[in-house]
Amino acid sequence: MINAKYPGLPDATEIDINALKAKYRVERDKRMRGDGQNQYVERVDEVALTYEADPYTPDTPREPLDEDIDVAVLGGGWSGIMAGVQLRKRGFTNFRNIDHAGDFGGVWYWNRYPGLQCDNDAYCYLPMLEEMGFMPSKKFTDGREIREYAQSICRRFELYQNALFHTIVQSVRWDESIKRWRISTQQGDDIRARFVILANGLLNIPKLPGIPGIDKYQGKMFHTARFDYDYTGGSEEEPVLDQLADKRVALVGTGATAIQLTPFLGRYAKQFYLLQRTPSCVDSRRNTETDPEWVKTLQPGWQAERRANFHRGANESLLPGEMDLIRDIWTEVNCNLSAELEEQDWPELSMEEFMARYEEMDFRVMERLRHRVDEIVDDPATAQLLKPWYRYQCKRPTSNDEYYQTFNRPNVKLIDVSETQGVERLTESGFIAGGVEYEVDCIMFASGYEVTSDLERRWGIPVFEGRDGVSIYDHWRGGYKTLHGMMTSGFPNLFTCGLYQGSLNSTFTYNFEAQVEHMVHIMQAVLDRGAVAAEVTEEAQDAYVSHLRATEVDRTEWIRDCTPSYFNNEGKPDVDENGNEKYRFYLGELYGPGWDAFMQLLQDWRDAGDLAGLSLD
Repeated sequence: MINAKYPGLPDATEIDINALKAKYRVERDKRMRGDGQNQYVERVDEVALTYEADPYTPDTPREPLDEDIDVAVLGGGWSGIMAGVQLRKRGFTNFRNIDHAGDFGGVWYWNRYPGLQCDNDAYCYLPMLEEMGFMPSKKFTDGREIREYAQSICRRFELYQNALFHTIVQSVRWDESIKRWRISTQQGDDIRARFVILANGLLNIPKLPGIPGIDKYQGKMFHTARFDYDYTGGSEEEPVLDQLADKRVALVGTGATAIQLTPFLGRYAKQFYLLQRTPSCVDSRRNTETDPEWVKTLQPGWQAERRANFHRGANESLLPGEMDLIRDIWTEVNCNLSAELEEQDWPELSMEEFMARYEEMDFRVMERLRHRVDEIVDDPATAQLLKPWYRYQCKRPTSNDEYYQTFNRPNVKLIDVSETQGVERLTESGFIAGGVEYEVDCIMFASGYEVTSDLERRWGIPVFEGRDGVSIYDHWRGGYKTLHGMMTSGFPNLFTCGLYQGSLNSTFTYNFEAQVEHMVHIMQAVLDRGAVAAEVTEEAQDAYVSHLRATEVDRTEWIRDCTPSYFNNEGKPDVDENGNEKYRFYLGELYGPGWDAFMQLLQDWRDAGDLAGLSLD
């Protein structure tokens, strides 16, 4: 067989899908709350939970800049790095990467907590491996290695020489009198850029749960995105958290970060409480060191082929006879389904029949993962609380070989807060859950980032105005309006990286690579024509949005059935007067025909050479 099914997968006859759907709805409903994203607060300055300070790199004072540049890249994470690389390759030299952090790396700069690793295949995730002559040390490589690799790309392409670090953007305004964007910063800069690439990422601003009493707690408190080794002991290189030996520690959150961090807190803390609203599904990690003999077999173009295989395995479907090269939690549903269809000599299935088979496999895989909990966790009551009751990918899939085992330690206690939709409140000395107060010395928050919050919070730029002083936040208030997900009318020479109205590749960094290639092509074409500005016409924008919505896959029912998370705006659609739902701001509007079709759409547009849909000034 090309692909074998995962061990422990139950047969279709062993599960009752209707009963599971009912169970999923019950578990979803008890976690629903009416405040959606408003359950999170932006900052709690009173308890020193500010995120403007950089604990890793000293902030060197400098004089404010007053200058004109060709391109301002707002961000120094993967999207900003890929933008800088593409600009260099196309001959641009007068540009700057501008970032709040003290160095390049984005989320990999800020996050340094124990156990931090890439949670999907690093051979796909890390860009430009062949060009850089680099190979990750293992399948799920460590955060430090990712950060150092990203910074090596920046050195190779000379991105450091013009980079502005420790720089917080306060306003971005289009100045019609000079046909440029004026960027003002907290450092007093006045930077006038012809083009702006907004590359500030999805995981750049930590968020805190708005727990009542969060400003009253007197113990130590921090977000995992600013992990405090001075308090815990150890270091990123040697995460021996020996200073927790006499400490009672609570961790709020059970997403991807908590899955990686929990084994360390359970190992070193005197008492460790994990506060869980919704459990993650956690498969075995099966992390392996990179085999040098395997590396020798790789042929030119291997990374592109692997990425394409990963995308089909994770979010589309493997081709008949195609081997799953990734074989982990991300591809299991399709891998199992391919193995089963191969056993049946690849029967012809209509789209409806295929989706029914896919749904069935989804339920079977999730049942396997629930069985895994019972196999590892000794206490039946704890095991029951740790089981995920929702569809695959309703909450980010994870893998770890020590997470469930941690709950067999006598100093570890799982506290489920699903009935109260979160922690009830904090006190001066701890937290209250189930009416019981637990005194703790330290509370850590693994509560994620402003991924699907309103754009003002997500971007962290207070003022962002295009032509005639129109705020982009108001312009997009009822839903995105773009051409190809990267440009919008009323905002000349502005390009946005991210998930707006384009397509989604399973290798997230590949999205950025493809986007910035398209953006820089447009910049160069504008300059070659002797123009100073390019703006999407409303007609082209409207036509693209209509085409997008006519072809998009309707996932409304699936999203609404999911447990509350950032995928569905915490279960609160927030429908506006036009019927647009807020969760469109994350994964709601993607190009229905898929990634390859979207790449062809962009290529055809570039090949035509007429910059269709753009008005040049």
